[in-house]
Amino acid sequence: MQIFHVSPLAVFYSAIAQWLLGALWYGYVFKTRWKVLVGIPEGEKPKNAWFPLVASFIADLILSMVLAHVVMWYHATAMSKGLYIGAICWAGFMAPVMFTEHIFERRPAKLFAINAAYWLLAMMMGGGILANLNVG
Repeated sequence: MQIFHVSPLAVFYSAIAQWLLGALWYGYVFKTRWKVLVGIPEGEKPKNAWFPLVASFIADLILSMVLAHVVMWYHATAMSKGLYIGAICWAGFMAPVMFTEHIFERRPAKLFAINAAYWLLAMMMGGGILANLNVG
């Protein structure tokens, strides 16, 4: 069995990039539309606003660690390969689950589009960063 050693710095950079993209995506680009679609009243301030931010960063770290292993298994050392791996992982592991969840929860298609597009970009960006930093 081959043991891979992942660069903690590469994983950290990938997680930071995904986290910042999420802050931009949901905090500025789609802030108003997303809040309407999920039913958050305008002007409502979240209680313990730090908790979702910390939790999302931890989730980004976990996702980046797993994605780093997939990038290594593929022997990707170019950003373009990492982008491809991120897109394939999104199409195979995230999109079907998110789609099913949105259907059963009867969520609007526009909300699925916002969330799915975010994760596609986040996974591609993470894969590109990890491959570019040569995690393997």
